[in-house]
Amino acid sequence: MCGERLFTHAFAGDSGPLCGLCRRVPPPFSRAVAYGAYQGELRDLIHLFKYQQIRPAAKLLARLLDQAVCGLELPEPLTVIAVPLWPGKRSARGFNQAEEIARAFVRFRKGTASIQLETSSLIRKRETASQTGLTRKQRRANVRGAFAVVRREKIKGRSILIVDDVMTTGTTAAECARVLLRAGAKEVYVATVARATKDQRGDSGSGLAMAAAAFPGGN
Repeated sequence: MCGERLFTHAFAGDSGPLCGLCRRVPPPFSRAVAYGAYQGELRDLIHLFKYQQIRPAAKLLARLLDQAVCGLELPEPLTVIAVPLWPGKRSARGFNQAEEIARAFVRFRKGTASIQLETSSLIRKRETASQTGLTRKQRRANVRGAFAVVRREKIKGRSILIVDDVMTTGTTAAECARVLLRAGAKEVYVATVARATKDQRGDSGSGLAMAAAAFPGGN
Protein backbone atom coordinates (compact mmCIF):
# COMPACT_ATOMS: atom_id res chain seq x y z
CA MET A 1 0.00 0.00 0.00
CA CYS A 2 2.73 2.48 0.88
CA GLY A 3 4.83 1.94 -2.23
CA GLU A 4 7.53 -0.28 -0.74
CA ARG A 5 8.83 -2.96 -3.11
CA LEU A 6 6.62 -6.03 -3.14
CA PHE A 7 7.13 -9.17 -5.19
CA THR A 8 3.55 -9.12 -6.46
CA HIS A 9 1.15 -6.46 -7.71
CA ALA A 10 -1.57 -7.59 -5.30
CA PHE A 11 -1.62 -7.17 -1.57
CA ALA A 12 -4.09 -7.57 1.26
CA GLY A 13 -4.28 -8.49 4.93
CA ASP A 14 -4.35 -12.26 5.13
CA SER A 15 -4.58 -13.00 1.40
CA GLY A 16 -1.43 -11.33 0.13
CA PRO A 17 1.83 -9.61 1.07
CA LEU A 18 2.00 -6.30 2.90
CA CYS A 19 4.98 -4.19 3.85
CA GLY A 20 5.79 -3.94 7.55
CA LEU A 21 4.07 -0.59 7.96
CA CYS A 22 0.87 -1.75 6.28
CA ARG A 23 0.85 -4.87 8.45
CA ARG A 24 0.81 -2.62 11.50
CA VAL A 25 -1.93 -0.41 10.03
CA PRO A 26 -4.05 -2.59 7.71
CA PRO A 27 -5.78 -0.74 4.86
CA PRO A 28 -9.58 -0.55 5.02
CA PHE A 29 -10.04 -2.18 1.61
CA SER A 30 -10.04 -5.96 1.21
CA ARG A 31 -7.54 -6.10 -1.62
CA ALA A 32 -5.88 -3.89 -4.22
CA VAL A 33 -4.42 -4.72 -7.62
CA ALA A 34 -2.70 -2.83 -10.44
CA TYR A 35 -1.78 -3.83 -13.98
CA GLY A 36 1.83 -2.67 -13.80
CA ALA A 37 4.42 -0.23 -12.57
CA TYR A 38 3.95 3.48 -13.25
CA GLN A 39 6.85 3.79 -15.67
CA GLY A 40 7.82 3.48 -19.29
CA GLU A 41 5.11 2.98 -21.91
CA LEU A 42 2.40 2.53 -19.31
CA ARG A 43 3.17 5.91 -17.74
CA ASP A 44 3.30 7.51 -21.20
CA LEU A 45 -0.10 6.06 -22.12
CA ILE A 46 -1.69 7.35 -18.91
CA HIS A 47 -0.20 10.80 -19.55
CA LEU A 48 -1.50 10.85 -23.12
CA PHE A 49 -4.99 10.13 -21.84
CA LYS A 50 -4.91 12.29 -18.73
CA TYR A 51 -3.05 15.40 -19.87
CA GLN A 52 -3.29 15.38 -23.67
CA GLN A 53 -6.91 14.18 -23.68
CA ILE A 54 -6.43 11.27 -26.07
CA ARG A 55 -9.84 9.94 -25.09
CA PRO A 56 -9.80 6.64 -27.05
CA ALA A 57 -6.97 5.53 -24.73
CA ALA A 58 -9.62 4.91 -22.06
CA LYS A 59 -10.56 1.66 -23.83
CA LEU A 60 -7.02 0.34 -23.72
CA LEU A 61 -6.55 1.41 -20.10
CA ALA A 62 -9.82 -0.34 -19.22
CA ARG A 63 -8.53 -3.48 -20.91
CA LEU A 64 -5.38 -3.33 -18.81
CA LEU A 65 -7.50 -2.79 -15.71
CA ASP A 66 -9.52 -5.86 -16.61
CA GLN A 67 -6.30 -7.87 -16.81
CA ALA A 68 -5.34 -6.57 -13.37
CA VAL A 69 -8.56 -7.80 -11.74
CA CYS A 70 -8.49 -11.22 -13.40
CA GLY A 71 -6.77 -12.67 -10.34
CA LEU A 72 -9.45 -11.33 -8.02
CA GLU A 73 -12.54 -13.34 -7.23
CA LEU A 74 -14.77 -10.30 -7.34
CA PRO A 75 -18.19 -10.80 -5.75
CA GLU A 76 -21.44 -10.33 -7.61
CA PRO A 77 -23.28 -8.05 -7.79
CA LEU A 78 -20.53 -5.43 -7.90
CA THR A 79 -20.70 -1.64 -7.89
CA VAL A 80 -17.83 0.20 -9.59
CA ILE A 81 -16.95 3.68 -8.29
CA ALA A 82 -14.23 5.93 -9.70
CA VAL A 83 -12.19 8.15 -7.39
CA PRO A 84 -13.90 11.54 -7.84
CA LEU A 85 -12.14 14.74 -8.85
CA TRP A 86 -12.67 18.14 -7.29
CA PRO A 87 -15.25 19.90 -9.58
CA GLY A 88 -12.81 22.69 -10.43
CA LYS A 89 -10.14 20.23 -11.57
CA ARG A 90 -12.68 18.19 -13.51
CA SER A 91 -13.91 21.33 -15.25
CA ALA A 92 -10.36 22.40 -16.13
CA ARG A 93 -9.41 18.94 -17.46
CA GLY A 94 -12.76 18.34 -19.13
CA PHE A 95 -13.25 14.87 -17.68
CA ASN A 96 -12.40 12.59 -14.77
CA GLN A 97 -9.83 10.13 -16.07
CA ALA A 98 -10.70 7.53 -13.42
CA GLU A 99 -14.40 7.71 -14.30
CA GLU A 100 -13.69 7.31 -18.02
CA ILE A 101 -11.58 4.22 -17.34
CA ALA A 102 -14.24 2.83 -14.99
CA ARG A 103 -16.99 3.45 -17.56
CA ALA A 104 -15.05 1.66 -20.29
CA PHE A 105 -14.23 -1.18 -17.87
CA VAL A 106 -17.91 -1.69 -17.01
CA ARG A 107 -18.87 -1.67 -20.71
CA PHE A 108 -16.15 -4.24 -21.34
CA ARG A 109 -17.51 -6.45 -18.57
CA LYS A 110 -21.19 -6.17 -19.45
CA GLY A 111 -22.79 -9.55 -20.02
CA THR A 112 -20.11 -11.42 -18.08
CA ALA A 113 -20.89 -10.26 -14.57
CA SER A 114 -23.51 -8.44 -12.53
CA ILE A 115 -21.71 -5.12 -12.51
CA GLN A 116 -22.79 -1.49 -12.55
CA LEU A 117 -21.15 1.92 -12.53
CA GLU A 118 -22.18 4.40 -9.83
CA THR A 119 -21.05 7.98 -10.45
CA SER A 120 -23.05 10.09 -8.00
CA SER A 121 -22.71 8.44 -4.59
CA LEU A 122 -19.09 9.27 -3.74
CA ILE A 123 -18.10 12.93 -4.00
CA ARG A 124 -15.01 14.98 -3.29
CA LYS A 125 -16.27 17.67 -0.96
CA ARG A 126 -13.13 19.76 -0.71
CA GLU A 127 -10.09 20.48 -2.81
CA THR A 128 -6.85 18.86 -1.70
CA ALA A 129 -3.25 19.89 -2.22
CA SER A 130 -1.03 17.85 -4.49
CA GLN A 131 0.19 14.67 -2.80
CA THR A 132 3.58 14.96 -4.51
CA GLY A 133 6.42 15.27 -2.02
CA LEU A 134 4.27 14.61 1.03
CA THR A 135 5.09 11.98 3.64
CA ARG A 136 2.69 9.13 4.25
CA LYS A 137 1.36 10.89 7.36
CA GLN A 138 0.93 14.16 5.48
CA ARG A 139 -0.89 12.37 2.66
CA ARG A 140 -3.37 10.85 5.10
CA ALA A 141 -4.01 14.26 6.66
CA ASN A 142 -4.37 15.83 3.22
CA VAL A 143 -7.21 13.54 2.13
CA ARG A 144 -8.88 13.08 5.50
CA GLY A 145 -12.45 14.32 5.20
CA ALA A 146 -12.06 15.06 1.49
CA PHE A 147 -14.66 12.49 0.39
CA ALA A 148 -18.27 11.84 1.36
CA VAL A 149 -21.11 9.49 0.43
CA VAL A 150 -24.30 11.32 -0.53
CA ARG A 151 -26.50 8.43 -1.68
CA ARG A 152 -26.16 5.79 1.01
CA GLU A 153 -28.95 3.66 -0.44
CA LYS A 154 -26.70 3.01 -3.45
CA ILE A 155 -23.86 1.86 -1.20
CA LYS A 156 -25.39 0.01 1.73
CA GLY A 157 -24.76 -3.72 1.63
CA ARG A 158 -22.93 -3.52 -1.70
CA SER A 159 -19.54 -4.85 -2.72
CA ILE A 160 -17.56 -1.94 -4.17
CA LEU A 161 -14.66 -1.77 -6.62
CA ILE A 162 -12.83 1.58 -6.48
CA VAL A 163 -11.12 2.48 -9.77
CA ASP A 164 -8.31 4.98 -10.33
CA ASP A 165 -5.57 5.46 -12.90
CA VAL A 166 -2.56 5.36 -10.55
CA MET A 167 -1.97 4.30 -6.95
CA THR A 168 1.02 5.84 -5.20
CA THR A 169 0.85 5.20 -1.45
CA GLY A 170 -2.81 4.18 -1.38
CA THR A 171 -3.94 6.95 0.96
CA THR A 172 -6.58 8.29 -1.45
CA ALA A 173 -8.00 4.82 -2.11
CA ALA A 174 -7.93 4.07 1.62
CA GLU A 175 -9.86 7.25 2.46
CA CYS A 176 -12.45 6.47 -0.21
CA ALA A 177 -12.78 2.94 1.15
CA ARG A 178 -13.12 4.23 4.70
CA VAL A 179 -16.05 6.53 3.92
CA LEU A 180 -17.74 3.88 1.77
CA LEU A 181 -17.52 1.32 4.56
CA ARG A 182 -18.84 3.86 7.06
CA ALA A 183 -21.78 4.41 4.70
CA GLY A 184 -22.61 0.71 4.88
CA ALA A 185 -20.65 -0.89 2.02
CA LYS A 186 -20.20 -4.62 2.53
CA GLU A 187 -16.60 -4.69 1.30
CA VAL A 188 -14.29 -2.59 -0.85
CA TYR A 189 -11.69 -3.59 -3.44
CA VAL A 190 -9.33 -1.30 -5.36
CA ALA A 191 -8.08 -1.60 -8.94
CA THR A 192 -5.73 0.81 -10.70
CA VAL A 193 -4.00 0.71 -14.05
CA ALA A 194 -0.59 1.52 -12.55
CA ARG A 195 1.15 1.54 -9.21
CA ALA A 196 4.03 3.79 -8.32
CA THR A 197 6.69 2.20 -6.12
CA LYS A 198 9.82 3.43 -4.41
CA ASP A 199 11.84 0.81 -6.24
CA GLN A 200 10.43 0.25 -9.71
CA ARG A 201 10.97 -3.30 -10.91
CA GLY A 202 10.42 -4.96 -14.27
CA ASP A 203 9.25 -3.52 -17.58
CA SER A 204 5.56 -3.16 -18.38
CA GLY A 205 6.27 -2.37 -22.03
CA SER A 206 5.97 -5.92 -23.41
CA GLY A 207 2.63 -6.52 -21.71
CA LEU A 208 1.37 -3.16 -22.91
CA ALA A 209 2.34 -3.95 -26.50
CA MET A 210 0.51 -7.27 -26.35
CA ALA A 211 -2.61 -5.59 -24.97
CA ALA A 212 -2.48 -2.90 -27.65
CA ALA A 213 -2.26 -5.51 -30.37
CA ALA A 214 -5.23 -7.40 -28.95
CA PHE A 215 -7.33 -4.30 -28.30
CA PRO A 216 -6.50 -1.30 -30.51
CA GLY A 217 -7.69 2.11 -29.35
CA GLY A 218 -10.36 4.22 -30.97
CA ASN A 219 -14.14 4.56 -30.76
